[in-house]
Amino acid sequence: MKRQYVAIDLHRRRSLIVRDNEQGEELEVIRIENDPVALSTALAEAGPEPEVAIEATYGWYWAVDVLQAEGARVHLVDPLGLNWDSRRVKNDYRDCRELLDRLRLGVLPEAWIAPPEVRELRELVRYRAKLVALRSGLKAQVHAVMAKNGILPARVEMFGPGGQAQLDAIGVDLPMNFTIRIESLRDLVEI
Repeated sequence: MKRQYVAIDLHRRRSLIVRDNEQGEELEVIRIENDPVALSTALAEAGPEPEVAIEATYGWYWAVDVLQAEGARVHLVDPLGLNWDSRRVKNDYRDCRELLDRLRLGVLPEAWIAPPEVRELRELVRYRAKLVALRSGLKAQVHAVMAKNGILPARVEMFGPGGQAQLDAIGVDLPMNFTIRIESLRDLVEI
């Protein structure tokens, strides 16, 4: 059996799969529910070791893991390298067609497929960064409430002991809406 080429336009719930032969003749267009069994079943139609292009978009981990487990040669595509902003018509089918054409020509902008253990570490780092950003945003809101009331911070770090004392003192002099907001923000920062 000759090699087949597969393009997958992955979405949250459903995905489009387009399959071609080596000559670029379309063999199948199928839409599946995103499920490992459905993906494995659709990929089985492509025979052994198909070349598969899939974008590195929302939730790609599970799909790439299934494809690799089934023996596919997976090409993870960097969406930014596709320059699809300039296309007049963009839809799932056209996306797959272009991925297939670029795959056969060897001009896909590929991304590295990190192994699961590296992805796990990356997720932890990303999660921590998001938590730090949330906490920083909460602190910035406290500073914004102070600024709205013409209060200058007595300390650079308002969430250290000296700054907390200032926040305790100003809470009694502010209008109720600002007092509630500062108390709420302080509670969230402490979590």
